Amino acid sequence: MKKNRFLLLAITSILIPIQGANAVEVLSAQELALHCAAFPDDSESTDGQYCIRYIQGFIDGAIATDVRVMENIEAESDREETIAERSMRTRLPSRLNSQRAANYAEFCLGDPVPLEEVVANVVRDLDRDLMVESSSHPARDVVYQSLRNNYACTES
Repeated sequence: MKKNRFLLLAITSILIPIQGANAVEVLSAQELALHCAAFPDDSESTDGQYCIRYIQGFIDGAIATDVRVMENIEAESDREETIAERSMRTRLPSRLNSQRAANYAEFCLGDPVPLEEVVANVVRDLDRDLMVESSSHPARDVVYQSLRNNYACTES
């Protein structure tokens, strides 16, 4: 009987951390809106900073991921490249790569855009989204759509 309890306790203690490692809790648009309510009046507060840093992190992550995905796609293409081209592509990430990758993301923050302006636009769209629906959408979807709407890439 004691062996069975010990075995059950051991198995349970092993499985509990595994369940937590498999999933990341998704931040809802409503939760982000609660944090962003502090922006711009109290942007230095914990909630204001949470809002700003979430949006900034989303942008940074999207750009970094898109550049890497673009480079991986190009590396797998059948196009022959010289050793010099390959080394420049893989070892010298450039602003040009970020600009090209932005087209895949469908938003472009080409000229330096003040972070406060970007956050203000996203917060406005976040509030609008919450008025239209009871928004259980993930925050990332609303932020992404706002960036696409407000900072669409133009053909140049």
